[in-house]
Amino acid sequence: MEAAESSISETEGTAPLDRPHGLGAIRLHVALVVVVVVCSLAFSVELQRALGGNALSWAYVFEWPIFALFGVVMWLRTMRPGWARSVRVPSVKPEVAPEFEGMLARWQDEQRKIQQAGGGVEPSHEDAQPT
Repeated sequence: MEAAESSISETEGTAPLDRPHGLGAIRLHVALVVVVVVCSLAFSVELQRALGGNALSWAYVFEWPIFALFGVVMWLRTMRPGWARSVRVPSVKPEVAPEFEGMLARWQDEQRKIQQAGGGVEPSHEDAQPT
């Protein structure tokens, strides 16, 4: 089981990532530009309204840049699928505190017994005999 887990963690992130190409990439770039332009215009309108005395517009002054930032983050995640996962924490098994080593050994023994006894799989409803 440990070998399977280590092989999974070793192969994560090594598969080629699909990036949009051609017309799909152009559409994403255009969408990003539209989102940033609309959010910038809305920001400037709300800023002028807020400076003119509309107190509610101050909330929108801070909201529109957040929407633009969200658009940029989504664009980055789409154009560079692995950018958010580029910083990886090495997979190191946590050490067991000395007072729990005996408990861990007993648990591992029980897991081995269950695996040797057939995995402890319960019969399905179709296999059950009617009473």
